[in-house]
Amino acid sequence: MRKPGAQAYYDSVFALYASWGVDFIKMDDMSRPYDAHASEIEAVHRAIVRTKRPMVLSLSPGETPVIRGEHVRQYAQMWRISDDFWDDWKMLEAQFTRLENWNPWRRPGAWPDPDMLPLGRLALGERDTKFTADEQRTLMTLWAITRSPLIMGGDLRHLDEATLQLLTNPEVLAVDQASSDNRPHFVEDGVRIWSARPADGKGRYLALFNPGDKAREVGIALRELALEGAQPVRDLWARRPLGEASGRFAQTLPAHGAGLYRIG
Repeated sequence: MRKPGAQAYYDSVFALYASWGVDFIKMDDMSRPYDAHASEIEAVHRAIVRTKRPMVLSLSPGETPVIRGEHVRQYAQMWRISDDFWDDWKMLEAQFTRLENWNPWRRPGAWPDPDMLPLGRLALGERDTKFTADEQRTLMTLWAITRSPLIMGGDLRHLDEATLQLLTNPEVLAVDQASSDNRPHFVEDGVRIWSARPADGKGRYLALFNPGDKAREVGIALRELALEGAQPVRDLWARRPLGEASGRFAQTLPAHGAGLYRIG
């Protein structure tokens, strides 16, 4: 950006994109090293504003440094919080901590991006995802409760019914698209718990995760969710009621498994 005409160059490029009706721009090799590209990120933001056409600017790949959270959410709408994410449990497990660290910086129009959903047929059609069914549900539950961008990374031409159901559950998608006050709860070692407020403001969404290698009970006291008395519970994945919870809500989850519920 120190070179003469640098801003004018970007202005011309994005004016062209605007004339084509482009809505979404993903710029690669921008988030790392972040400070080396900060002035370029600002220039692209200015160029988009000057087109007077709303465009989403997505920065890739990560890991974007959390310390630059205020800057990146001012100049981009999405930014990668990790390197390329693939169907490996250790990679998925690491995203929990990253999403917890980035939680204070999320707001409407500024979305930490843990990368694509490596589900279904992958690697240019060579293989299916290595995630187990339970791990796939954990992936979708984590992305939904943290309001992460949902970008399908598999080959839609070979979309099986199980993957289609995983991607299109309307009650799960509502958590990703319209919840607020999303937050982690640190109540016990060896588990992960998040909650969020539904769009109508009633009750709480609750995501329970068992990242361990054995089945176990995962639960939380309702007072941690600012709920009192007996509360109705709905299983969002099963799309059916589970009765009522009082005092504490807990479920036994399989290894690497998750559950997503609405309480109240």
